[in-house]
Amino acid sequence: METLIKHKDAVNLWMERFGVKFGIYKHGVFNEQLFPFDSVPRVISHEEWTVLEKGLIQRCKALNSFLLDIYNEKKIVKDGVIPAEFVYSSKGYFVECEGITPAKGIFAHIAGIDLVQAKDGTWYILEDNLRIPSGASYPMIARNITRKVSPETFVNNHVADNRNYSELLKETMDYVNDGRGINVILTPGRYNSAFFEHSYLAEKSGAVLAYPGDLIVEDDMVFYKDISGNKERVGAVYRRVSDEYMDPLTFEESSMLGVPNIMQIYAKGNVAIVNGIGNGVADDKGIYYFVPKMIKYYLGEEPILKNAPTYLPYFEEDKKYVLENLSSLVIKDVSEAGGYGVVFGRDLDESHLKEMYDLVDNEPRRWIAQEVIDFKDLEIIEDGKYVERKADLRAFVLTGKETKVWKSGLTRFSRNPNSFVVNSSQGGGFKDTWVMEE
Repeated sequence: METLIKHKDAVNLWMERFGVKFGIYKHGVFNEQLFPFDSVPRVISHEEWTVLEKGLIQRCKALNSFLLDIYNEKKIVKDGVIPAEFVYSSKGYFVECEGITPAKGIFAHIAGIDLVQAKDGTWYILEDNLRIPSGASYPMIARNITRKVSPETFVNNHVADNRNYSELLKETMDYVNDGRGINVILTPGRYNSAFFEHSYLAEKSGAVLAYPGDLIVEDDMVFYKDISGNKERVGAVYRRVSDEYMDPLTFEESSMLGVPNIMQIYAKGNVAIVNGIGNGVADDKGIYYFVPKMIKYYLGEEPILKNAPTYLPYFEEDKKYVLENLSSLVIKDVSEAGGYGVVFGRDLDESHLKEMYDLVDNEPRRWIAQEVIDFKDLEIIEDGKYVERKADLRAFVLTGKETKVWKSGLTRFSRNPNSFVVNSSQGGGFKDTWVMEE
């Protein structure tokens, strides 16, 4: 253990020196903090990863098919697989994207799929993140630092090399760019919570890091303008700006973060936007319920990976079950993210249970409910001792010419022994994910 403690301390020290932090706005104040690294890795066998990989590729293919369909022909709605009202009432659905077919027909180029493993070994998918999934940079840099502070670690263990994420990202951007111009990563700026990641991925992938105001639209094209006033055509924009702020002439008119008229150029097919605008309709926590049906509908296959057992109060039968079993379920607000809007019924007293009951009863589309999965605890080192904490896995799936799963991932853990919430914004830490080669 002494070696692991030294390893943990050394990696965290180097991460602090490199400015590997994330920021949180709380009560109007921006605070940056270290994303704590733990040196005990999560180990996934080669056999287990093979199944996960197939299931994740299958799922992302179906989700991309859904997005292309829902903004164009809408066959899945017309065939009654998903209720129309349920789709069009989603906050992630943008009518402005109607009729748009993005470059190569791909909406979700980079998916962050969150999974947990139950104590019986079964993997369950908790969420699909298809808008601006973050976190790949942390395991990338942690692994690089580990190679410096403990070179023997990867000499003595047959772990899949995770240094190819930037290569996968570049391949994905190049495929939809199609030689039109340079690749850029559009950041909201220094005070975004994931700014470190934006700059790190730009450096590693060879893309240009663009700030608000650096991109302009002229002659039906997007250009990057540097500080000297020189302009280069842009072929692909990996946007780390939320949909509603991407174009003030189409969405939020007060936005200073986006690019005026970029939606017009996007609709004409003159620039690729990674990820596509309007993806939020597919990672709506309510739409999640229908992903197994999407897999069967679009691919004609049985789902390889399971959803967590989920109920939609939108349906009367599910609503009745949820209201009768509130105290034993997890209730999630479909419009929240980052671990917010998650309520465990068992933690509520009688008055708060009644309040939750009324909210679900009166706004059934706003909520989903799930059975509590007693997911696997992983060992971490805390105060010089091994302790166990809840942990999930964010897998990264990239879709370009092919759909590929990065042989790594972001394993996040709760630092609170009584909490199932592992998000960095809720005080969690992370550890390396070892996918074994044999």
